[in-house]
Amino acid sequence: MGSKIVFLDVDGTITDYENKIPDSAKRAIREARKNGNRVYMCTGRSKAENPPELWAIGFDGMIGGNGSYVEDNGEVVMHQLITAEQCRHIVDWLHERGLEFYLESNNGLFASENFREAARPVLRLYAGRKGVANADQLETDDVMHGMVYGANLYRDDVNKVSFILKSYQDHLDSIKEFPDLKCGTWGGAGETALFGDLGVKDITKAHAVDVLLKHLGADRADTIAFGDAKVDIPMFEACAVGVCMGSGGDEAKAAADYVTDAVDDDGLWNAFVHFGLVK
Repeated sequence: MGSKIVFLDVDGTITDYENKIPDSAKRAIREARKNGNRVYMCTGRSKAENPPELWAIGFDGMIGGNGSYVEDNGEVVMHQLITAEQCRHIVDWLHERGLEFYLESNNGLFASENFREAARPVLRLYAGRKGVANADQLETDDVMHGMVYGANLYRDDVNKVSFILKSYQDHLDSIKEFPDLKCGTWGGAGETALFGDLGVKDITKAHAVDVLLKHLGADRADTIAFGDAKVDIPMFEACAVGVCMGSGGDEAKAAADYVTDAVDDDGLWNAFVHFGLVK
């Protein structure tokens, strides 16, 4: 088997739902690269959200912000940002509605005034749904790393914005308010979603995969994507093989070519063995 280009979602794929990285996942990534494969993070996270422990594993680059940012070997290949005008419009609208939020940038996660308080019960619910032990004791900063409070919120370096939904109507209203942006949700499907998000239009992990493959002069036939959620399905479709974690959602499993074990049952390592990336 020739060398492969591997795209790894982070949350629920490399890390478990408590943000811990199984040792077998670290070993899988390092050995796969040693064997001549290229491994990229492909995540909704912006660069600042990745803790040092994650970078320490070693990667060939990353796709971040659900596809708005592409980096290969330290070189920025693509970076599409929300404009300063769009950012101001978003911040003003969220403030008017009394919705707490954070701006995701490669320079940090910039939180609204009362985000830490407002997010605590929401993140406990999110962690509980993912089966995290002691979810009801978590603090906002246990779940959200790299949060900056008290910074200027009118910015020109923002990849996307996440905001706490008071109700699903907030998401529906955001679609009307921001036709120039891509409006989504996370933390559950449909009415059970916990957060809304606003990003650059026409951005997907799939588009970013295309941009990176063109930059590398690489063949789609040599690509394998790993993920656990509905947002990863376009990435599965953009790659020759899509692999869903056993702990992933039903829609992602149905869209994948292969389902491995759960993230904390050595799912990444076992799939890397199955596909010959490691021995």
